[in-house]
Order: sequence, then structure tokens, then C-alpha cells
Amino acid sequence: MGVYAVTGSASGMGAAVAERLRADGHRVIGVDRADADVVADLSTPDGRSAAAREVLTTAGDRLDGAVMAAGMGPTPGKIATVAQVNVLGVTDLLTAWLPALQATRGKAVVFGSNSSTTTPFVPRGATRRLVAGDVAGAIRILRRIPPLAPVTTYAASKVAVTQWVRTHATSPEWAGAGVCLNVICPGAVETPLLQGQLDGATGGHVRRFPIPIRRFGTASEIAEWVLLMLSPAADTMVGSVVTVDGGTDAWFRARDWPRPPRPRAVPRYLVRMATWRRQARR
Repeated sequence: MGVYAVTGSASGMGAAVAERLRADGHRVIGVDRADADVVADLSTPDGRSAAAREVLTTAGDRLDGAVMAAGMGPTPGKIATVAQVNVLGVTDLLTAWLPALQATRGKAVVFGSNSSTTTPFVPRGATRRLVAGDVAGAIRILRRIPPLAPVTTYAASKVAVTQWVRTHATSPEWAGAGVCLNVICPGAVETPLLQGQLDGATGGHVRRFPIPIRRFGTASEIAEWVLLMLSPAADTMVGSVVTVDGGTDAWFRARDWPRPPRPRAVPRYLVRMATWRRQARR
């Protein structure tokens, strides 16, 4: 049986994943603001450092997997906190845990969102800064559109964390070391976070959002997908983005994907192939 770190383990989809892993006999080290094995505030540098360090100590520097489910939804007045938790709460911890995942050739699943592909008016400059870890710079851009700032901040955070995964997943440190890193993008899922949105000022917008299957997902359904992405069936799954949203993304973007690569990507591919061949000869 394996050892898994799960952030956001106290509620919602993180709790469902932790419960499912434990039911299969695995050891789970839960991370959350309360009611967890490791209690930490991922919105602060000290909280993230403490969480990363305590998980590694508890796990003995060996992790079979990490599930990054902690996150905040669109929250007026807390856009900086949303960006810190949703981006750095993933990237800082995974960077710290990478050696422990390399030790077991483990897997990591990051929670993205279909908001990353269904929310308009997300400033590219903000997402670029978030990918680079420059939260302050991103917030300066996002605050220029006050009425939309909470929604665009959330979407930008999910775009950024997904791009970070796609960029790092294929690197020698991740895939090259046998560690599979992927993203799951749920849509509207029956969780306390969604219920808060339904009960609040945004409830009408949430209910009118197109979901072709005509129902919300459940946390247990998403947990089954995460378990699959942690299983041997996903041993060659690298940098993938799995959307489980009842058809919303397809409704908005039926012809946006797949697309062939841009021509400028081909030279990078050839350089990387040459590097891999040289490494294989050693």
C-alpha cells in the first residue's frame, strides 16, 4: 500500500479522494486549515513551507502520490488569497515534494477547473505572472477590472496552475524521473463550495450555466477519476488535462481542440529528441 498526500482533505472533493484512498488501504496524510493530519494555511509562505516540511517528515521523504485538491472559489475581497492558495499552494508544495515522488516514481494529480476554458476576459498577462509565481504582479492586473476581479482571478489561477503542470510534467525532473503529473478539471460539483455559490448572489448565474448532462457532478465521481489517474493505468499519462464537467467545456469549445502544434514548436521538439538520444547513450 502507498503513502499519499492530499491537500484540501477536510471537505469536498479532497475529502472524497482521501476517503477513497483509505478505503483501498493506503495511508493518507491530509493537509487542510483544520481537521487534518497537517494543519496549515496555504495562503501564506510560512504555511506552505510548514505543510511541505511536515508532510515529508511524516512520510519519511517518500510519497507514492500527491493530490492537490485545496482551493478557493471566486471570493470578493480575497483575490490575493485565492491566487496564493490556488497557484502557490500547488506549485510550492509539489516543488518541495518532488524528491519524495521521485523516490517512488509516484504520481501527482492537480485540481484545475473547467473555468480555465469557459471564462472569458481572463488577462493573459495575469496568468503569465501567476505561472511565474508573481502573485503581486498578477493582482495588479486583475484589480483593473473590479466587477470581474473575483471570477477572473479564480479562472486565471486555474489557467496558471494548469499551464504550470503542462510545462513541468514533461521535464527531466518529472516525466524523465518517472513521475507522472496531470490535471483534473471538474465542472460544477456538489460540494460546500458550490452550495455557497448557489446560496449567494451568484446562484442564478451558476444555475443558468450550460451543463449538457443537466446535473452537477458529485465528489465521489471525481474521486474515482483521481484514483484512476494515480493507478498503474496512468503510468504513461503525462501532462494530460482530464475534463469531467458534464459537457460544459465541449459546449463552449467544440472546435477549439484538437489543434496541430504551432510550427515554432517543431524545432524545440527536435532539440529535445536529440537531448533524449544523447542521454540514452550514456
